[in-house]
Amino acid sequence: MNKEFWDTRYSGKDYIYGENANIYLIEKLKDIQVGKILLPADGEGRNSVFCALQNWETYCFDMSNEGKVKAENLARKNNVNINYQVGFAQDINYEKDYFDTLALIYAHFPASIKFDCNKKFANYVKVGGFIIFEAFSKKQLEYQKTTNSGGPSDINMLYSVEEIKENFPNFEIIELKEEEVLLEEGKFHDGLGSVIRFFGKRLI
Repeated sequence: MNKEFWDTRYSGKDYIYGENANIYLIEKLKDIQVGKILLPADGEGRNSVFCALQNWETYCFDMSNEGKVKAENLARKNNVNINYQVGFAQDINYEKDYFDTLALIYAHFPASIKFDCNKKFANYVKVGGFIIFEAFSKKQLEYQKTTNSGGPSDINMLYSVEEIKENFPNFEIIELKEEEVLLEEGKFHDGLGSVIRFFGKRLI
């Protein structure tokens, strides 16, 4: 799944993962004081726009130019501003300790860069700041056989609880679990799936 893949997928009129934010993100933001938030790989911008509507200073990026167009259109529709960059995860840079919260929502990366990208993103969070994470677990490969809930077909792009602990060692684990959820996020996240959900607070 490269830039051309995502540009093609996002080029249509419809928002393929819907216009509504991820449920776990909505739930956890309620417990956090508003500030600056970073959303890597936010595609068509549904999560970023929601954050901006809650008065967060919102930064996001994706590799897709078409994703940016859709995201900025959605932001205008909702009368909010988002700071959207186009670029690859390994190339995007922000100031260290700049963000109050990092939201990684279905931000799946190739195994060759996954650990390094997550480490880099974590360093953008202030000490005392938070991470909100939801992504497909390695069990999702089984769900793909019978549902349309989506996710990468490469098991190395999927997550386990142990990988989260390894990727984010500087965070206190407030919540970390693998669970089955019913996804209703557009045509490509539709049905039962297996996800990892992680809510943590940066300690050092």
